[in-house]
Amino acid sequence: MKHEKYIQRCLELAKKGIGTTRPNPSVGAVIVHNDIIIGEGYTSPYGGPHAEVNAIRSVKNKELLKEATIYVTLEPCAHFGKTPPCANLIVEKGIPNVVIGCIDTNSLVAGKGVEILEKASCNVTIGVLETACFEHHKRFFTVQNKKRPYIILKWAETKDGFVAPLEKDEQKPVWISNEYSQQLVHKWRAEEQAILVGTNTVIADNPSLTVRSWSGLNPIRVVLDKSLRISNTATVLDGKVKTIVLTEKSKENTEGIYHEQIDFEKEIAQQISNVLQKHKIQSVIIEGGTRTLQSFINANLWDEARVFVGNNEFKNGVKAPLLNIGATSEEKIDKDILKIYRND
Repeated sequence: MKHEKYIQRCLELAKKGIGTTRPNPSVGAVIVHNDIIIGEGYTSPYGGPHAEVNAIRSVKNKELLKEATIYVTLEPCAHFGKTPPCANLIVEKGIPNVVIGCIDTNSLVAGKGVEILEKASCNVTIGVLETACFEHHKRFFTVQNKKRPYIILKWAETKDGFVAPLEKDEQKPVWISNEYSQQLVHKWRAEEQAILVGTNTVIADNPSLTVRSWSGLNPIRVVLDKSLRISNTATVLDGKVKTIVLTEKSKENTEGIYHEQIDFEKEIAQQISNVLQKHKIQSVIIEGGTRTLQSFINANLWDEARVFVGNNEFKNGVKAPLLNIGATSEEKIDKDILKIYRND
């Protein structure tokens, strides 16, 4: 139970780095001496120190490290990248005990960090709160193991199963979810690297697809525009955020706007995934219309779906996508219901 308590603290710290560390994972680290935390840290934005380095630096009396235990959510790295290997640093500082949430599946690490530690006679414990640590590092592991981004499907639907009315008077969204749910969506945008919508969504709503009701980085915008019908005056083409336009036509890139050709006559989900992988995108929220969302569902190319069910009805309109599995969990957000689906 003691190990679990400190790994749980590592997870709390690690969450602070989500959205800033990619392509590195956001790791949490805690250093304990005589059951007292003497140091802690999490991964700095990309290029900066890793969690273990930050935790060790935070310890005031470095002599205590020789009698301490370091807890980490993920196996310490064993390779030189932007920074030296953390496994070597732990050995260098003489920390005798290491507790690891889960092993790194990255081929550059994958047990090599543990090997360095054990060769130096460190006592290594593996697999404490392993499921929770895997869940936290899901984006990183998906890229490593599946060679594609972690894909989140997101939409809001009415109680009678519609995502939009058939007609509307203004070029702005017709809100189904409440203001608290909308703020949560902005938090999600700050956590994921990219957001994708279809042509009709842009033309109908002129969204900015940025983080406004939360603190964090704006996601890369990915827009489906088969025939380049979206006006150059659309907010998503203002160049303020990196934007990838997926189209069947050839067009030169401009500052901040990248055009990628795909074949819209074929299934598009895998093609989109390939383009995102090319741009080294680790995670994406698909906020497109029903047709776009359903294409990923039909291709079984998704990891998680987050569905808001509002407290209103349209009676008629654009039908919501169809999932063939039950929700993993549900929670109330004021009068909305948020359903989470996992594609395990």
